[in-house]
Amino acid sequence: METVTLPKQKFSKLLTDVELLINDVDEILSDEDSIVKKRIADVKSGNVKGVTEAEYYGYLKKRLIL
Repeated sequence: METVTLPKQKFSKLLTDVELLINDVDEILSDEDSIVKKRIADVKSGNVKGVTEAEYYGYLKKRLIL
């Protein structure tokens, strides 16, 4: 494996870009987590009718997806 030498200025820019990307991924995953928690709360409270796996596959078969 070869060693790569980067000037300090370029490394700092690269590090800043990577930190921004990590923050973006963290925000996306945090949003997804809150969406899932809200969906579970809705299903548990009865606001949303849950569908069994058999009903889901029946629907897909009816629509000729499976």
